[in-house]
Amino acid sequence: MLLSASPLHRLGWLWLWVLHSLGQPPPAAGKEVDVARYRERVKSMFYHAYDNYLENAFPYDELRPLTCDGQDTWGSFSLTLIDALDTLLILGNVSEFQRVVSVLQEGVNFDIDVNASVFETNIRVVGGLLSAHLLSKKAGVEVEAGWPCSGPLLRMAEDAARKLLPAFQTPTGMPYGTVNLLHGVNPGETPITCTAGIGTFIVEFATLSHLTGDPIFEDVARKALKTLWKNRSDIGLVGNHVDVVTAKWVAQDAGIGAGVDSYFEYLVKGAILLQDEELMSMFLDYNKAISNYTKFDDWYLWVQMYKGTVSMPVFQSLEAYWPGLQSLIGDIDSAMRTFLNYYTVWKQFGGLPEFYNIPQGYTVEKREGYPLRPELIESAMYLYRATQDPTLLELGRDVVESIEKISKVECGFATIKDLRDHKLDNRMESFFLAETVKYLYLLFDPDNFIHNNGSSFDVVLTPYGECVLGAGGYIFNTEAHPIDPAALHCCRKQKEEQWEVEDLVREFYSLKRSKKFTLTRTSGGREAETHKDSADTSSEGRKEQMNTKQKEKRKIPLLSCPSQPFNSKLAVLGQVFLDNT
Repeated sequence: MLLSASPLHRLGWLWLWVLHSLGQPPPAAGKEVDVARYRERVKSMFYHAYDNYLENAFPYDELRPLTCDGQDTWGSFSLTLIDALDTLLILGNVSEFQRVVSVLQEGVNFDIDVNASVFETNIRVVGGLLSAHLLSKKAGVEVEAGWPCSGPLLRMAEDAARKLLPAFQTPTGMPYGTVNLLHGVNPGETPITCTAGIGTFIVEFATLSHLTGDPIFEDVARKALKTLWKNRSDIGLVGNHVDVVTAKWVAQDAGIGAGVDSYFEYLVKGAILLQDEELMSMFLDYNKAISNYTKFDDWYLWVQMYKGTVSMPVFQSLEAYWPGLQSLIGDIDSAMRTFLNYYTVWKQFGGLPEFYNIPQGYTVEKREGYPLRPELIESAMYLYRATQDPTLLELGRDVVESIEKISKVECGFATIKDLRDHKLDNRMESFFLAETVKYLYLLFDPDNFIHNNGSSFDVVLTPYGECVLGAGGYIFNTEAHPIDPAALHCCRKQKEEQWEVEDLVREFYSLKRSKKFTLTRTSGGREAETHKDSADTSSEGRKEQMNTKQKEKRKIPLLSCPSQPFNSKLAVLGQVFLDNT
């Protein structure tokens, strides 16, 4: 925010509420959980996975931990590296953060003939680059004049987002699910998209618009949100899949889980980020309908969107984000009751199966796996900040023990194919490093800068005056990439006006360096530690190795994202939106 025009209190009640509820330092952890020890174990988990990705899989998107090699999955972006970048800083590794920023600038290109998921590219690539851009100065990266309103990572995020814009060119404004990064939407592309794939853009796209001065991103995201809202049923529910050309609901199951989840999440987080009463009002209306028709004994079932009759009495692992979302609107008691229901499932299996039949109390056939998802840990992190209930630390402890016992292999951590017999699958999704490990670490690290309650901050010069950053209240996108909401108040002018003062800012920075004084004032905070990799490889040497590996990268087929039939009860099993992370 600009100090001259937007004092702290003008961020509004929503952001201040987040600062208050999530930024309070918790008391000492319960006696049963050694917080410091588990924090170090989580850090070791991260580096076991991360170092193996670099050694065996880079520059592919993901690590295959059973065969110790890599594969491209979501678009050939070195996705795990982008997804893990802000986690490096949260763990205190500023030197590796700086090195990876340089590698990404030199090695990632979005002008490629690849069919990419619009949803996944947004939350993982655009979200990851935006977060890293806004954290760059904190990580010691030498930022250019005009930051945070300009910078190489911001330009990369904008480039990636522009590749997605053709998907929004539909009669309804709701986007196609897949777009070719070089050619736009393929002529034969299916118009069927899941609800989450339509309503999960406002956090990243509004941030882009505010930082770059180009309103197109926020405009298309808002139009998509409002079209979904306009097409809700008479009882206030939305279905699972919709035709983006005709706005006709194809899959009419309503719930809070897969295919819908992050739409609700982004109404709340968009409201907080943008101080938008309309978005919050939309969510609160949905929340009433969800409570009226889908909630039973603090479980949430799937119902027919027009009638409210139960269609599937199942709990999906992706629904475990809901208690955390409830905590953001202050509904702590309900959140804890639902969380404890979900925790009983974890204790039963040592993980959350993708589908769990609530009446039968067991897994659903062919949905017995656990791909190391973060949602239950995410809710535990939010709720612990709000309640300091030691039960939430116990969940974190159980997660660490389960993942290390069941999933850890020589080359990383493998997806659990079946929680009943602990068979493994040859995949480690990028969200394991972006979300699962991050939320675990933040649960066990009460003093992390992410939990800042406003007692420390940075003051930086933008083309429009001084700006406060890093005061806390970070908004996590659905891939756990933190966005500093204050940054959206730093770049208010339109882009063309920015360049009129850009030269003056550069001149000032040049003067600053020559006189050796700093423009940034920091109050509080702790020094970041650096991680020495096991091979003791120098930063420059490792960078050279990575560049060489990029050049030698083999061509292997991407995971296909075929059009899915919608004859099942819940048509959310297509690969594009199999996860919400």
